[in-house]
Amino acid sequence: MKQCYFSQNNIKHVDYKDVELLKKFLNPHGRILATKRSGVSAKYQRKLATAVKRARFMGLLPFTAR
Repeated sequence: MKQCYFSQNNIKHVDYKDVELLKKFLNPHGRILATKRSGVSAKYQRKLATAVKRARFMGLLPFTAR
């Protein structure tokens, strides 16, 4: 089982403006990776999903990648 990326790197807050970090947890189609694939804990998976959705709404990330 993978170690949670956020716990490992002592990241308390998932920031929607940190696009490069968020891109690590998206697949090539721009979808959020499942917890099993990414190895992120449930707590941070929820924070990650919220951050990605906010970034998409603000125009920092695409809704879909063509």
